[in-house]
Amino acid sequence: MNQHKGGAAKDFMHRYLEVVPQDATAAAAAERMGVKQIGCLLVESNDPKRGMSGILTETDLVRKVLAQGLDPTVTMVDRVMASPILTIAGDRSMLDASHLMETNHVRHLCVAEAGEIVGIISVRDLVRSFVDAESGPVCELDKVYRPLSVLMATTLATIPSDASLLAAARLMGEKRMGSLLTIEAGEIVGIVTERDLVRKGLASNRDPGSTHVSAVMSSPLLSIDVNRTIRDASKAMAEQGVRHLAVTENGKIVGVLSVRDLVKMVSVRDRPRFLSQT
Repeated sequence: MNQHKGGAAKDFMHRYLEVVPQDATAAAAAERMGVKQIGCLLVESNDPKRGMSGILTETDLVRKVLAQGLDPTVTMVDRVMASPILTIAGDRSMLDASHLMETNHVRHLCVAEAGEIVGIISVRDLVRSFVDAESGPVCELDKVYRPLSVLMATTLATIPSDASLLAAARLMGEKRMGSLLTIEAGEIVGIVTERDLVRKGLASNRDPGSTHVSAVMSSPLLSIDVNRTIRDASKAMAEQGVRHLAVTENGKIVGVLSVRDLVKMVSVRDRPRFLSQT
């Protein structure tokens, strides 16, 4: 395994694929994601010769269904899925996969062999491969003073906890963000993510216009001190099953760290190599 490049896509992909028919409803898809604890589904074409016709993610459900005010019980997944499916060969490196994800603004990538989809890798798999690597961008960044301060987003996007799920979905879409910090009486009390909107809102058939963010948000907010390492942050996210952490300094929130922040950093640092080979 090439440790500097984080290994090959086939070494980190998930081989078990969750599939829904193209005429499944968005509500049914959201429920499946919640039951299986996954962030995407492959969409199977009604034409057997076509195979998979697209991929449906939590982001699609939030931005194309909830934010648009569509009824998830009648909206079919083929209306909101991403198509064609973005793929990578199994022997390509995880660094190459990170560039494809970052360039196309996605969190999932299908692995193809001989023209067939054989697995899926997620942004979390990328982070795992980079953190586990014995050399490379993450190891190099560990030598930087307070690396979390380099990676985190310092502009905090917030929303009142009594705002509606519809408002949260639209704000996430406008800002192209997967999470918002929630505010009560001027204080940060939690976080609401795309996953919360999908699994606790859409899948439960809550009315997005009248349901408050407080009904689905995660609270208290999970945090990590700015002086901790990237590996500490990655481990905390994996153990808690989250993609975002508040970064604190002297007990005060100074930023938010997401798994995508780490992947973006790795892609930026490796871009000269990637461009020279394309």
